[in-house]
Amino acid sequence: MPDGTSGRRESRQVQSYDPAEKQGKKKARNGAMDKSKEIRKLCEEKQIRMIDFKMTDIDGRWRHITIPVERFDENTFVYGIGFDGSNYGYAPVEKSDMVFLPDPDTAYVDPFAEVPTLTMCGNVCVIGKEENKPFDQYPKNVSLRAVEYMKESGIADTMVIGPEFEFYLFDTARFEVSPRQCGYQIDTRQAAWNMSLDSRGNNGYEVPHQGGYHVAAPQDVGYDLRSRICMEMEDWGIKVKYHHHEVGGPGQMEIEVELADMPEMADNTMIIKYIIKNMAAREGKTATFLPKPIYQEAGSGMHVHMLLKKDGKPLFYDENGYSGLSKMAHYFIGGLLTHIASLCAFTNPSTNSFKRLVPGYEAPVTIGYATSNRSAVIRIPAYAKSPETKRFELRNPDATANPYYAYAAILMAGLDGIEKQIDPAAMGWGPYDFNLYTLSAEEQKKIKGLPKTLDEALDALEADHDYLTKGGVFPERLIDVWVARKRAEAKKASEIPTPAEFAMYYDL
Repeated sequence: MPDGTSGRRESRQVQSYDPAEKQGKKKARNGAMDKSKEIRKLCEEKQIRMIDFKMTDIDGRWRHITIPVERFDENTFVYGIGFDGSNYGYAPVEKSDMVFLPDPDTAYVDPFAEVPTLTMCGNVCVIGKEENKPFDQYPKNVSLRAVEYMKESGIADTMVIGPEFEFYLFDTARFEVSPRQCGYQIDTRQAAWNMSLDSRGNNGYEVPHQGGYHVAAPQDVGYDLRSRICMEMEDWGIKVKYHHHEVGGPGQMEIEVELADMPEMADNTMIIKYIIKNMAAREGKTATFLPKPIYQEAGSGMHVHMLLKKDGKPLFYDENGYSGLSKMAHYFIGGLLTHIASLCAFTNPSTNSFKRLVPGYEAPVTIGYATSNRSAVIRIPAYAKSPETKRFELRNPDATANPYYAYAAILMAGLDGIEKQIDPAAMGWGPYDFNLYTLSAEEQKKIKGLPKTLDEALDALEADHDYLTKGGVFPERLIDVWVARKRAEAKKASEIPTPAEFAMYYDL
């Protein structure tokens, strides 16, 4: 619970209190009353007027519903808040009633609400005749079930991950898709295209094309904002590793956080995006996690670092193994690379994702692993040498992913590799300790590449998803719904004429 002084959470373990399984029981009622009293006390101390409940839709966007604090009592934890699940992408219209059950351990005073507001996340349940039950397709429940499967397997009891959050910070973003016109326009005063303009704000410190990596002030115009973002993240309970300007000249930023337990990091991913977007908007700017917002500039990924533990002991370290990795770590890599094409359907679930996964911008395009090699889809950081830090990163994911689905899918693919003892070296996937971008066309043909389109990734998911449905982690219906939804997105995108097509073909 957050304390009454700072509003900061001491714990955000969503399973610490689960009224969905104990509804109608005296224990649940008493527990709900206790939690309700704690929340009410916090509301009084912080002069809270509204309570906001945040839910994650199928795409990975936060939705919310808000009630006056006077309407809040123990019944909120027992019976929850009803809502229309069909508008979240989960349920058909004819069976769309669902219930949201807030988790009091996620309570935090929302720093972006004008009216003092307490925000809470939680769980989504389907309505049963006698009791409500957690909805198996809800993103949070999928991630929790993946962890349960890992524990049941006996392989490990904890997956620790750390994403890198890359995004662009713009001054303006305009776009339109209509029958009459289609296009977009973004701008930021630090971009090289503004160097010659005779306008206020031009000072000769614009950032060159692809020249933004670790630039300092005054070129780094987002420096102070990033620091304030990181301070807000720390206040919210998220540990920041560092922040800096990334390669993209027109305002590409990166914030990296310390590793944490996988379900908690999925929660944190939602919070981090919320903080970044709102802090930018507060300053009259706009932040986007679109993987490839600018042609011929670096794209934005969400590289995911990971390792497994059991009884507190790290399992990926072996001083005698390649790059200090254990056989288990190699098998985990083998599982990821075996299923990488279908994984992309969850880790890179937008048509724009595949505009980033092209040569020349330090984004992976081939299936392989190596130490310190940013052209490989799996990179083993050379600087992570101790048993506690020994890990690798998966470089293809981006932040258009629903983090709960993406992280759970990554875990299930890796566990499948361990269970089947898939050796990535024996499979011919490396280690590739050379620049994969410089291979000849003939050599490129010998190495399998990542999917080039969303449709290719969805084809792979349809053909290869047994590793996801093991143990009921990903319900078969969720796979079907996801494929149909993303197919529709890809079809729509393919039918829209683009400005590039006008430039290339208009005069033919």
